[in-house]
Amino acid sequence: MFKKALRTVMAAVAVAPLLTGAAWAAGQMTVIVNDPSNPYWLTEGNVAKATAEKLGYTATVGAHKGDTNTESNLIDTAITNKSVAIILDPANADGSVGAVKKAVAAGIPVFLVNAEINQEGLAKAQLVSNNAQGAAIGAQQWVEAVGDKGNYAELFGSPSDNNAATRSNGYETVLTQYPDLKKVAKEVANWDRTQGHNKMQSILQAHPDIIGVISGNDEMALGAIAALKEAGKLANVKVGGFDGSPDAVAAIKAGELQYTVLQPVATFSAEAVKQADSFIKTGKTGATSEKQLFDCILITKDNVDKYTAPFVLSE
Repeated sequence: MFKKALRTVMAAVAVAPLLTGAAWAAGQMTVIVNDPSNPYWLTEGNVAKATAEKLGYTATVGAHKGDTNTESNLIDTAITNKSVAIILDPANADGSVGAVKKAVAAGIPVFLVNAEINQEGLAKAQLVSNNAQGAAIGAQQWVEAVGDKGNYAELFGSPSDNNAATRSNGYETVLTQYPDLKKVAKEVANWDRTQGHNKMQSILQAHPDIIGVISGNDEMALGAIAALKEAGKLANVKVGGFDGSPDAVAAIKAGELQYTVLQPVATFSAEAVKQADSFIKTGKTGATSEKQLFDCILITKDNVDKYTAPFVLSE
């Protein structure tokens, strides 16, 4: 009996070195996104989940839809389920700090994607688009489309998301170089297509002479386009977006949207999972800093045919 048991143990030891990679890394990763009804966040969750599963983890995707209470509950679930890592698109730059602290206190490393929190040293990594760079190239393209004179409007994203202010400030830096371009309206539409549509209707009533709309994301821009079409004004008002969503690409092909600025969400969502995998295995992410910026890419009618998958532009 003893010899049989010993042979069993020795056999297990013999195969143990082979249990590396995916088998060694078994465990659950929790992915938490904002709202998957938006194709940007849908892609974020899908890519992170697929990457985790390819590396041998199980993965679940939850959505807080911008609500910090829901986010906190999702973090609690991840803790209860003994997740080995959390990939989180935070709901609020300030309001999500507590949720991240809670996960860290439970011994779970957190990797932030797309949006930042206003405290460093908690998350193992914060991977985001280079929003300032993206806003600059978008604003330059927008001026090329509308010209350097006339009244225009801006649609602003969620005030609780630092990305909204970063993009708006980036637009401002470029557009204030053209003194004959006058911003006559700036409306918060919270990244939402319906709100973009409704705010555009209100802007048109107050400022029927605008020549352009610069938007903080594609969903708001597409809502504005719908309102402009209803008012019969789209031919005279140029609209620019930001994200690189499939619907925005279709609108560029249709001649309705002048451009979009592609955020490489598919790239940094996969990278966040890879860094989590590295940290689990080695205690290091492999990156040189916590905050990591990924440059955006301009999409216009000239290169739109290189859009080969959601949020991916081929070389």
